[in-house]
Amino acid sequence: MSDQSDGPAGNPLGGMDLGGLLESAQQMMAGMQAAADDVVEGSAGGGLVTIEVDGHINFRSVSIDLEAIDSDDVSLLEDLVLAALRDAAEQLQAGQSGAMGGLNLGGLGGLLGGE
Repeated sequence: MSDQSDGPAGNPLGGMDLGGLLESAQQMMAGMQAAADDVVEGSAGGGLVTIEVDGHINFRSVSIDLEAIDSDDVSLLEDLVLAALRDAAEQLQAGQSGAMGGLNLGGLGGLLGGE
């Protein structure tokens, strides 16, 4: 005798494809690891200031062109460094979001408020 609360073919999980969900999660984890290993370069001022950082938030280098250095306007250089840091952070975030974008939640998506 089958309980009506069971999904198709008596599956208590309502027909959720756990194998597909596991495969999607593994693909997402591999994508996230690849994104974490990527090195991005944030820049500002048309390349006057560049900063390299990886997905683990390990800063690798900072390069400041001599044209960006003005002892009478240190705040400009500070702003350029901050803008380059923000650019690098945005690139990292976009790469990590892209790595997670391939996750197919299948039936689980509805449980988390998806459609």
